[in-house]
Amino acid sequence: MQNEMKSLKELAKEAKMRLKTGFWQNYKKNLEEEMKRAKEVGISTSKVKQYYTVQIERTVKTGVDEEAENFYKKVKKLLDEEGEVSNALGRLADKEETDKMTYEQRQRYYLKLSERYLKAVERYNKEKEIGKI
Repeated sequence: MQNEMKSLKELAKEAKMRLKTGFWQNYKKNLEEEMKRAKEVGISTSKVKQYYTVQIERTVKTGVDEEAENFYKKVKKLLDEEGEVSNALGRLADKEETDKMTYEQRQRYYLKLSERYLKAVERYNKEKEIGKI
């Protein structure tokens, strides 16, 4: 993971790449479209703006984390199909991986998994609230 501090040169390179690829233009266009849609359906535009601000800050600070996005998609699918279930961690856990772990490792794995799950549920609820889902 990206726990290390990035050098100024790396940060500048990432910022330059965002400018070259039209990242900010796409962000602005998406934000405007979502705010327009929110007005049409009667959702607070300030909530939409706040949601996009948080998303963009996370993207700029940490980059796009493919693993986290894939995990979110799994959680979203589970919530869409069945809602919040009591055995969500069991369904999301990698059985092959947990079978190889010691008791202590398994406990740490489930603790981290539960943290990731709670963050994904929070994101899901925010997206649902602003009508993105």
